[in-house]
Amino acid sequence: MTNTNRCGWCGKDPLYVAYHDEEWGVPVYDDQALFEFLTLEGAQAGLSWSTILKKREGYRLAFDGFDAEKVARYDGIKISALLTDPGIVRNQLKIGSTVTNAQAFLNIREEWGSFSDYLWSFVDGRPIQNAWRSLAEIPAKTPLAETLSKDLKKRGFRFVGPTIIYAHMQATGMVNDHLVDCFRYPEIAELGEGVR
Repeated sequence: MTNTNRCGWCGKDPLYVAYHDEEWGVPVYDDQALFEFLTLEGAQAGLSWSTILKKREGYRLAFDGFDAEKVARYDGIKISALLTDPGIVRNQLKIGSTVTNAQAFLNIREEWGSFSDYLWSFVDGRPIQNAWRSLAEIPAKTPLAETLSKDLKKRGFRFVGPTIIYAHMQATGMVNDHLVDCFRYPEIAELGEGVR
């Protein structure tokens, strides 16, 4: 695949390339996976995505495989232990927000039946297909991301600003932001056609 055209942001790092080729932009409907992405996007704030990708397995171990029901019950002792875990970003606000977010996540799941149904309702259940020709065209946030961010904040979520939420929408396939000349663009577009 050496001649495969990719979005320029993934560079040559094998971890980053694999993430671009296999995950980024693929529509995600599994609640646990959506909670994982939301947690990792929040953890990234002020850091590079490659830093978070390298710590992803550490996060899965530290946060019980992103089981929101378990994370929602974390107490001060557990949070203190997480602050000493080198496998994750040891930031008290980010760790605390993961617990708070798990609680808010469960409330949405109870109201909507699934977090996925809630999230995907913002795009009427279908991925938005963009057609960017250069990285410079891709926005850091959109009015829709701002709307979703506000709603999440109103429901008690933290570390869910519009830039973080737009990155979450890109990662989980709510929008197809692969460049049109990227080999993944048509593949992701086709996945979006087959949704529920």
